Amino acid sequence: MTDRQTPIASELESHEAFARTDDGYDLATTVFETTITTDDADGNRDGRVRVTVTLPTLDAAVAEEVVASPVEDGWFETLERRLQDVFTVAHTSTHDDPVVERDGEAVRVRLAYTAWDAGEGVADAKALIEFVEGTFAQGIIPGYEYQGKAATLLENAQNRGQQAADGDSGGMPM
Repeated sequence: MTDRQTPIASELESHEAFARTDDGYDLATTVFETTITTDDADGNRDGRVRVTVTLPTLDAAVAEEVVASPVEDGWFETLERRLQDVFTVAHTSTHDDPVVERDGEAVRVRLAYTAWDAGEGVADAKALIEFVEGTFAQGIIPGYEYQGKAATLLENAQNRGQQAADGDSGGMPM
């Protein structure tokens, strides 16, 4: 991150979903580790944004079982293909290709783009991270017991689903 405050960094500071960290900013509404950094951009643009989302590999997310290499590799390749569409949820049209890397028990998704407007740049960061989280959730394979952040993600989704079901019935048991 640059020493001076960029317009996007100022917008991140004031947004309730983001928290300042030693490395930049973190989206507090996701279970995954995120880092958002900003730099100045050329011309009239408000800044350059770099987003990193760290996810567990399938094997790291599964509790007390080893995922076979062909399953793990197929899962990763599918995740990689699905994330090629990540920028369809963003306002920006000026971006680098997504980078999805597997390193041990972690998958790092790196996204970089230029924002013409600080507000849209921050909205894009949130939307992109949520797209990555949702794409990870879509890739959860039934039949395994999950642990860590993947288990938390599943539990949160189940709780939201139950709250929605309770809301549909007026809070009364069916």
